[in-house]
Amino acid sequence: MRVSKSVRALQVPEDNPMTPVFTNIFYIGGDQSLTIDSGEMLEKYRWMLKGYLAAIEKTEIALAAITHHHSDHSGNLKWIREFYDAEILIPHNARPLLKGKLPARGVKKIQDGENIDLGKGVKLTVLQTPGHSVDSICFYLESEGVLFTGDTILGSTTTTVQNLADYRESLEYLVGLPNLKVICPGHGPLIEEPRERLTEYIAHRNQREEQIIDVLKKNRQVTSWEIMLEIYPQIDTRLRRAADNNVQSHLEQLKNVGLITEISGIPKKNRSKQQVSVKDKEHERIIRQAERLKTARLKAQIRAQESPPSDVWKVPPKYEMS
Repeated sequence: MRVSKSVRALQVPEDNPMTPVFTNIFYIGGDQSLTIDSGEMLEKYRWMLKGYLAAIEKTEIALAAITHHHSDHSGNLKWIREFYDAEILIPHNARPLLKGKLPARGVKKIQDGENIDLGKGVKLTVLQTPGHSVDSICFYLESEGVLFTGDTILGSTTTTVQNLADYRESLEYLVGLPNLKVICPGHGPLIEEPRERLTEYIAHRNQREEQIIDVLKKNRQVTSWEIMLEIYPQIDTRLRRAADNNVQSHLEQLKNVGLITEISGIPKKNRSKQQVSVKDKEHERIIRQAERLKTARLKAQIRAQESPPSDVWKVPPKYEMS
């Protein structure tokens, strides 16, 4: 899908409510080609990217950037490095968050305000926009008015927020960008009225804060989950924890400015962070091993096409004229 003179969108259909409508992979072409985000470590994203590059652009990737460390944006970085020998561009503070996802070589950290010059007048500017995650960045192609936001702005819904104070500052910064014409989000359709959407996001956060304060005023003590159920009465139940996280980000900011007091909870002793971490690491190890085995099998199948089928025939049949 053409976005502007230099930008294409590869939209991978989704049925996961956490990644609504599409997961987007963006291709920006100049003398060098660059992709922004690459989807999860699943074949459907790789198939889409390989097919598009081979059939439409007839080119390969020189640079592969990500907007933040979450797996649905960074899952294929090793594969892109191996398959295309592309240089990997990551936010300056993302490396500790990308353990196991980065290739051994060819990784470059990019900083706020840095320009990525692709040639032919195509130049992207890196914008540090924390809030959704601590390492969230956007890329701005000012000459064509195209802003790539990752999960800082989504195409059809609001997003989850880790740090609300940072997020509000990021929104205020983005709404003031010059020549802004279209937002290319990490998920969902393109946003053709970008300033209006950014203004709506700002208003939405203000409205949520007011709703939370109203609930707190009506109740002596209440949990974030109870607040979530009251202010999100019709939310898809699969999104309840995400909504609860957003409520918690509001509560954290309200606590930091002295408007509310937190009564400490008591965590369960049988579910320590260390136990969860060990379990997650083991799952990641198994996933990586399966991925290596899958890659090795595919390479072996390709190599097998170069040789006679000795695995089938002890003595192959021969043919002669009757």
